[in-house]
Amino acid sequence: MSLARRQMLTGSLAGGLLAAPALVRAQSRPITWKMTSAYPKGSPFYMDGPGSATDLAKRIDAMSGGRLKIQVYGAGELIPALEGFDAVRAGTVEMNHANSYFWTGKTFAAQYFTAVPFGLNFQGINGWLYDGGGQALWDEVYAPFGLKAFAAGNTGVQMTGWFKKEIKSVDDLKGLKMRIPGLAGKVYAALGVDVKLLPGGEIFPALERGVIDAAEFVGPYQDRRLGLQKAAKYYYTTGWHESATVSELLVNKAAFAGLPKDLQAVVENAAAACNVISEGWCQRNNAEAMDDLIKNQGVIAKPLPADVVKRLREVTAQVLAENAAKDPLTKKVHDSYMAYAAKYAAWARYSEGPYHGSILDSI
Repeated sequence: MSLARRQMLTGSLAGGLLAAPALVRAQSRPITWKMTSAYPKGSPFYMDGPGSATDLAKRIDAMSGGRLKIQVYGAGELIPALEGFDAVRAGTVEMNHANSYFWTGKTFAAQYFTAVPFGLNFQGINGWLYDGGGQALWDEVYAPFGLKAFAAGNTGVQMTGWFKKEIKSVDDLKGLKMRIPGLAGKVYAALGVDVKLLPGGEIFPALERGVIDAAEFVGPYQDRRLGLQKAAKYYYTTGWHESATVSELLVNKAAFAGLPKDLQAVVENAAAACNVISEGWCQRNNAEAMDDLIKNQGVIAKPLPADVVKRLREVTAQVLAENAAKDPLTKKVHDSYMAYAAKYAAWARYSEGPYHGSILDSI
């Protein structure tokens, strides 16, 4: 081999060895995204603890080997609590962690991906989303906005709420001042309830001072943390309005498409993990909190009277039908959800129903 040839090969090899570390360094630079939340920093379940927004960010970091890092901001830190939809749509942030029913003003169909009154429970909503066409419909609803969403948490069944006076009939709801958001608020309003929208931090003082007569928040653990048991003693447990409440990871669709395929899978699977883990956290903490509320704090916990539940169900069906009729895409989502719910209910009569009706009582 000629001297010139050897020098050329040596130079090429040296150049390759020098270039390789630079290439590795370039590829190892982490992608950094921002994720906002509808809930304040420190909020249990939503911002702190297993399955929370903070936990989701840590899982994405770990599963990606540090290649995708998510900076988490509580409500008000970067944007106001309920501006996440617009912020992600505009690309101001890449992600938002909240609940899709906050966006019913953008599209009523968003309601179905958080909770539907008298709707699917935790197992059922996961069945619809993951294997019943729900996720594809979620993608279709959000596509015009340039957004994509994943289920990233679930509270399980929520409680009907706290009432200063006992509810014995539908007539007892008339004129009642109650803090209740979302579709359930529309249903209560149709029955004469004076619906109030208050953030979590304002519920206790309003209930204590008599500004409101009743309030719904989440469940035993979260409600006890707010001290609601000190302002009202009747705790209705029917949970008709939110039988399973999904936390939504909202993602800018273009930003998500720009991720390598493996990082897209990391985001999707980290969200699915938090969906399951967060519900497990709720089960444990709610069980302990409910036991304490009843045994130590004088709370009277019981379901709503059957005639009240029957009337709430009738009005819910009317409200859903009216809104589904206004928009073809909402009707498409509604029909899919209800068809799946009917099949799930038929199966549950053989599976979950007998368990809850007999075996559970013997434990």
